[in-house]
Amino acid sequence: MRLVPRGRGLGDPDFRDRLYELLEHDPLAYSVGSRFIQLIIGVIVLNVAAMILASVPELDARFDVLFSAIAVFAVIVFALEYLARLWTVAGHTQRTGSALSDRLSYAFSALGIIDLMAFLPAAIVLATGRHATLAGLGVLPFFKLIRYSPAMRSLLAAVHAERRALIGCIVILIGAVLTFASLLYAVERDVQPDKLGTIPQAMWWAIVTLGTVGYGDVVPVTPLGKFISTFAIISGFAMIALPVAIISSAFAEEVKRRDFVVTWGMLARVPLFSHLSAAEIADIMRLLRARTIEQGEILVRRGDAASSMYFITAGEVEIALPSQQVRLADGTFFGEIALLHKTKRSGTVTATRKTRLLVLDAQDFHALIARMPTLAEHVHTTAKARLADSGDLAAAELAQAEKDHTDR
Repeated sequence: MRLVPRGRGLGDPDFRDRLYELLEHDPLAYSVGSRFIQLIIGVIVLNVAAMILASVPELDARFDVLFSAIAVFAVIVFALEYLARLWTVAGHTQRTGSALSDRLSYAFSALGIIDLMAFLPAAIVLATGRHATLAGLGVLPFFKLIRYSPAMRSLLAAVHAERRALIGCIVILIGAVLTFASLLYAVERDVQPDKLGTIPQAMWWAIVTLGTVGYGDVVPVTPLGKFISTFAIISGFAMIALPVAIISSAFAEEVKRRDFVVTWGMLARVPLFSHLSAAEIADIMRLLRARTIEQGEILVRRGDAASSMYFITAGEVEIALPSQQVRLADGTFFGEIALLHKTKRSGTVTATRKTRLLVLDAQDFHALIARMPTLAEHVHTTAKARLADSGDLAAAELAQAEKDHTDR
């Protein structure tokens, strides 16, 4: 497979744009971009696993050459990826600036620093010959998974969104540590001068107690000290629960927001909804549910009752009709005729590759077109237009509906 067309080089802006889409786009499993992501994740896992095993002296002595080769391979892959991202990011940032400013913006961004740290320290260690230090750097490439994990990105976004509240929790925690440490120091300093003779020593006890860890290396022995410890333990539950509640609620909201954006983006690919307003699309989004089917999976079978209408947002399906086979790709939809005329499916629908769908159930479909005349008109117009093509599933469904009506 040629990534650079004949007669074009690295200076071609079209090639740079295509390479940027390959690096940054979140594609389906059948695409080249997805294979690239799988390659990077595979190298990350292999590198981290090798560095962990290299910390075991027996394994390091036996497989030193293999571990070093994996480290060199990972450094090369991560370095090439970093340079490619640095080169292709020009002109693809939200700011309007020069190519240099775009590249500097990426280089000093959080993801850019992570990409750099994934290979630069290891490259320096390999160059200096201190291979034993590589095991300590094995965790750095792991953070590259943030780029490819929506859950990790959502969690970081939730923490960032609630940073002020979390800082407030830290301030409260510091105040509680100082308060309980000072109280226990005043009570126990003469009784246990070796363990609680200073406030810093008492702060260690307070941190362990408020964190509900309770190592047991430092414990109060006086009745008043134990009384103070009781309140410290109870306060510790609040210290743990407060940030957990803040982060969990923010994470849930972030996931909802991300799902909303993803669904909105999927709707934008469907021409049927292109003429609707933002309020109407938001109304429709509450009725739709996303579904992903794998290659070769059968979505509906001929003769099944029509219970849903389907919108293809990415991928392709093949419809096996009695007389021929039809393929539908991104932006198309099917199943509306069966819902309008309440017929059974006239063809079997199979995914030719991994496909993302938006599903609209029959009850919601009828309710939607009843309260949205514009959308209903568009659906009917599209359905009538499909009758001109005898290979469309809609035409076969309508023909079946007319036959069923005649038989009655």
